[in-house]
Amino acid sequence: MAILERAGRPAASISPMLFALTTFVSAGLVFMVQPMAAKLILPLLGGSPSVWNTSMAFFQGALLAGYGYAHLLQKVRSIRVQAALHVAALLAAAVVLPLRVSGLAGEPSSNQPALWLLTVLALSIGAPFAILSATAPLVQAWHARTVHAETGAEPYALYAASNLGSLLALLAYPALIEPLTTLKAQTGGWSTGYVGFVVLMAALALVVSRARVTALAGQALDLGPATSWRQRLTWVALAALPSSLMLGVTTYLATDVASAPFLWVVPLALYLLTFIIAFSDRPLISARTTLVLQAVAVCACAAMLPFRSVDLPLQVAVHLAAFFLTALMCHQALVARRPAPGRLTEFYLWMSFGGVVGGSFNAFLAPIIFSNVWEYPLVLALACLARPGFGAVPPWRWMVFAAGAAAAVAAPIVVMKTHDAETIANGLLILAALCAIVGQSRMWLFFGLVVFISISAQAVGDRVDVRQSWRSFFGVLQQSEMPVPGMKGQVRMLSHGTTLHGAQAQHPDYDCRPLVYYAPETPIGQVFTRAWDQPTAHRIGAVGLGTGSVAAYTRPGDSLSFFEIDPLVIWIATDPRHFSYTSACAGGKIDYVLGDARLTLAKQPPGSFDILLIDAFSSDSIPAHLLTVEAMRMYLSKLKPDGVLILHLSNRNLDLRGPAMAVAEAAGGYALIQRHNIDKKSPPLWESPEDAIIVTRSLAALEPYEADKRWSQTDPLAARPWTDDYTNIAGALYAELKTRWTWLP
Repeated sequence: MAILERAGRPAASISPMLFALTTFVSAGLVFMVQPMAAKLILPLLGGSPSVWNTSMAFFQGALLAGYGYAHLLQKVRSIRVQAALHVAALLAAAVVLPLRVSGLAGEPSSNQPALWLLTVLALSIGAPFAILSATAPLVQAWHARTVHAETGAEPYALYAASNLGSLLALLAYPALIEPLTTLKAQTGGWSTGYVGFVVLMAALALVVSRARVTALAGQALDLGPATSWRQRLTWVALAALPSSLMLGVTTYLATDVASAPFLWVVPLALYLLTFIIAFSDRPLISARTTLVLQAVAVCACAAMLPFRSVDLPLQVAVHLAAFFLTALMCHQALVARRPAPGRLTEFYLWMSFGGVVGGSFNAFLAPIIFSNVWEYPLVLALACLARPGFGAVPPWRWMVFAAGAAAAVAAPIVVMKTHDAETIANGLLILAALCAIVGQSRMWLFFGLVVFISISAQAVGDRVDVRQSWRSFFGVLQQSEMPVPGMKGQVRMLSHGTTLHGAQAQHPDYDCRPLVYYAPETPIGQVFTRAWDQPTAHRIGAVGLGTGSVAAYTRPGDSLSFFEIDPLVIWIATDPRHFSYTSACAGGKIDYVLGDARLTLAKQPPGSFDILLIDAFSSDSIPAHLLTVEAMRMYLSKLKPDGVLILHLSNRNLDLRGPAMAVAEAAGGYALIQRHNIDKKSPPLWESPEDAIIVTRSLAALEPYEADKRWSQTDPLAARPWTDDYTNIAGALYAELKTRWTWLP
């Protein structure tokens, strides 16, 4: 007979919906606050994608702390005491509400940004997040000691309900909450929701404490066999791989589209969906089906990875599919190894620890040991070792595999004469799919196959002569070169992700000519060359350093201040071994201000600048906090009465012109816009296509540009103006897609 903690009403009389509702609501609050907190902090660190990776690593650590707390709470024999302690902890954590960025850590640090970010998150949301995170394993443990002990109902199914709440909260944030509400309303609503959850948790605690409960020492609570260290390490590995992959694919999206919660939540939502499927009583996708689909998706991803110029929607679809199916495969293997309900909290503790290991590897270790984002393909390949299959491989499979390998080796030789990246990529995708079907049934064979496809794809991928690569918290910078006969030799380039930060010709006849976005023919160049016609000295400010090309426009007597958040960029641009615009081409005085431009520009005296250039790229994205009404008002306040503000808006994936035009009007400025196309006869890198807006404080300052037919009037009604409380990245993405896909409404 089971040993009972106390005589109470039968556990079967407790509604399972109360358990499910509590875990559902707590998970919703936990995962809604993640993009919300990151959005609060994002403007303080330049919109870097690493803000999300570091934030995710912190949240995984806080989740581990919550699971550890839930596991330790099970040492308390009385479920009534557990319930009272947990409600008290929830109330104590509420002391940091309402949700806001704590000022106790001081201003952001560009030298130690990750440490500053972790400190701010711990002070601002750490305690409520950790205590909320403990709800899922704690409620499941209560379920195991009440309903499961009496009826045999599966407590692990509650984990699916928990992840469903998380998924719905994540999807609601970009689809409804972010576009329709201000940030102040979001933080206030979340804080109110937290208080409501405390009431719900207290109700469940009251009901459970009155139920008939199986004692921890009782024989009725199934503990199963003791957990071995090999089993624990397996749990850790199977949890770490998907966690690392989630951050890897997020970095890919955030770098090449935009650093915004709208895009960050997509991989996280898919990650949660894999938990929902894996922990369901009747999974929507069987483990066998997952293995087949994952084999094809991973091979396709490995083949496409080096082809950055291939159609973006196709790239995103392939990468997300490979990530989703690989994470699902690992989580299904994890569920297959779950212990008896009596060891439930231990299982979640080690699973959470695996998530921390994977997240910390991407956020903290990989940027130190890798000069590029190699952790993503590396972990994608290692995850293939989670596939089953150690038996002998039939000879016919080895023969087909050898034939495929020979084709892969021959492919680079055949295609080296072509520059059609899309044709090459499609061919490799077909080859990858065929090889996946052949090799997917054996783990080691498939692992070798993925590695081989990756090497073959790299051989024929987008060919750029990369000479050096550096990595910091703010991203990966690569220095490359290419021959340009029209400029009598090599041209050196600096890129972040897929976007050029500048280029410089190496021949003395052209080495001080600004190129690409800063060429005299571009809108940016037009403003600077017009300034040459004025004999007075100019004070210039430039947000975003790049290679320092703008320095070539300065004359004796001019002064130029670069506002740059990444110390690594300053080091590269000022070292003549890399680029010499600032050291050999500048005629005026050059200085550098380190930190986020919103914070450092605000400290400049009013009316300081004749020209102020906002050109803060993060790969192909522009930090949204630099395009708000509040930011625009601050920029205009720093201009002289006849000064000119330049906003560089070029972007492949977001239409930033509409919001920028609306912001200029709302901030009280006068604006013109130009969409510049290159002269087809010009050499490569001589100039580049460019979208730019100029804004002034007065109509008189705008008059010289109105006479230039290259500049057009703006449409301030093209979009809703962005503010610090409201941005709509999804709308900007949709507007850009409409220009390509005319069938969209």
